[in-house]
Amino acid sequence: MDKKIRVVVAKAGLDGHDRGAKVIAAALRDAGMEVIYTGLRQTPETIVEAAIQEDADVIGISILSGAHMTVFPKILKLMQEKGIDDVLLTGGGIFPEDDIKKLKEMGVGELFTPGSSTTDIADYIKEWCKTHPRN
Repeated sequence: MDKKIRVVVAKAGLDGHDRGAKVIAAALRDAGMEVIYTGLRQTPETIVEAAIQEDADVIGISILSGAHMTVFPKILKLMQEKGIDDVLLTGGGIFPEDDIKKLKEMGVGELFTPGSSTTDIADYIKEWCKTHPRN
């Protein structure tokens, strides 16, 4: 039996809008993944720690606050420092195209904007995990 993909879904910072994160968490569960939702107002440190404790394959950040150019690089740095740079960091929210390009160049995975299909998100995660197996 294949190991279930484990996804930590988190809301970083002061952003209090969690409907999207909850919709994604439910969609990923429906797609056969194990989802750990950390809740609102998490710090990059608590998100990375949750990913380590939960042996996550994926960290999914939902962010609508405009702090994505601070939050994602900080999480990436912490992931590298903690030795979990084999975990996918992806996310969703409102991002200018230029910022998406910059974040991807830094090592962030696909970023999904409003209107993205939950099926496309689940398929992306499954494909990434298939092509980047963890030990």
